[in-house]
Amino acid sequence: MTAISQFVKHFVTLAYDDLPAPAVEAAKKEVLDSLATALGGSTKPGVKELVTMVREWGGKKQSTIIAHGLKCPAPNAAQVNATMIHALDYDDGHQAALVHTGCVTVSTAFAVAERMGKITGKELITAITIGGDFMARLGLAGRPGRTALSSGWHPTTLLGHFGAAAVAGRLMRLDVVKMTDALGLAYHQAGGAGSGVSDGALAKRMGPGFAAKAGITAALMAERGITGERDPLEGKTGLFNTYMGRDYTPEILTAELGKRFEGVNIGDKPYPCCGLIHACVDAVLALRSRHKIDVEKIEEIIAYGGQSVYDLSQPPEVKRRPRTIIDAQFSVPWVVATAVVRGKVTVDDFTDAAITRPEILQVAQKVSGKLVPDMDRHGVGPGGVIIRMRGGAEYREEVAHCLGSPERPMDFNDVTRKFRECAASSLKPLSAVTIDKVIEMVGKLETFDDAAAVIRLR
Repeated sequence: MTAISQFVKHFVTLAYDDLPAPAVEAAKKEVLDSLATALGGSTKPGVKELVTMVREWGGKKQSTIIAHGLKCPAPNAAQVNATMIHALDYDDGHQAALVHTGCVTVSTAFAVAERMGKITGKELITAITIGGDFMARLGLAGRPGRTALSSGWHPTTLLGHFGAAAVAGRLMRLDVVKMTDALGLAYHQAGGAGSGVSDGALAKRMGPGFAAKAGITAALMAERGITGERDPLEGKTGLFNTYMGRDYTPEILTAELGKRFEGVNIGDKPYPCCGLIHACVDAVLALRSRHKIDVEKIEEIIAYGGQSVYDLSQPPEVKRRPRTIIDAQFSVPWVVATAVVRGKVTVDDFTDAAITRPEILQVAQKVSGKLVPDMDRHGVGPGGVIIRMRGGAEYREEVAHCLGSPERPMDFNDVTRKFRECAASSLKPLSAVTIDKVIEMVGKLETFDDAAAVIRLR
């Protein structure tokens, strides 16, 4: 039995009651985290331009674009919402699989739920659980290159096409044949180059939106009888052969399918920047909590870790003086300097004005990345920081598992605080009453007959 046939049967037949309680709670936390980062990302560069395009395209008023007061066809709403969720690089993700999931699954689920009408909270939770688990399994089973940064692909976008199609197909109640078609048609559109990171380009935050839109479009096409590739995973021209050079582990792909759900291993971010930097941020904050570090007397800072930490320090001239917000989000020197100087890393640190702060740039010039091969990991690994002071003092801290990892998870209350933080920077800030209502509704999502009501709150 092929992997794709196992997945399709699983997507079509899985019942809400089959989900273990931790998977349900993980899905609800993913919804709140995604709504938070969508609000926070609603004003970020590239979003307004995308909303303007969607408004010009017109079409049926099916699904809501968060914070913008616009309803449009479901694929377009999902595209914009996914882009907003990912714009801050503050959205959740699976650290071992190196994929952001909520930006794709949650945006797809709400857009399709509104189009369908009266999708229950249990149905929404089941679909989101399916999509996130699928994306994570694809990332865990195969990697198109040694690390996410060197592969040439943005795994979230590439694998998100499959996750979005699975979510959309489930909520549209496609049968086994049409679900297979939907996945094949999603694969036919799949892509997602990782070049946006190195170029500091807005393209990076657009990728999950492409995936969400493509997945819904694929499901709609399959619903109408348009056929797709029969084995888009392991077939001769499938994902693992075409994109990954057959470098994958079939056993990981479907192990304990329907019994183990990778959603429980999806972590929430405490800092709005690339998760591969977070261990170094934790290390800096730990040092600041124990020592009174005089920033003016810092001589050198070494941020060390595996290949990804080193890659995010190169080239030094760009990473120490970011050209764009995207550069800053993916810069070890700049983020570490921000943590050293400010004692925190928040959404306010990633604006056009913030990345030119002279006090941060001055410290960033002193930060170097160091590769420690033994710290290399498949996914998000450990990181450490050494701060050397004039006069000979040296402070050192190493973090094995960053905050927000499965080993040090953020709980629903932590995500609630994050939601309040992001809501304050929304294009249309929510009232305190509405904020409390959203948090309450998501916490009890499984009890609602119309889960999409939460996305329509203002």
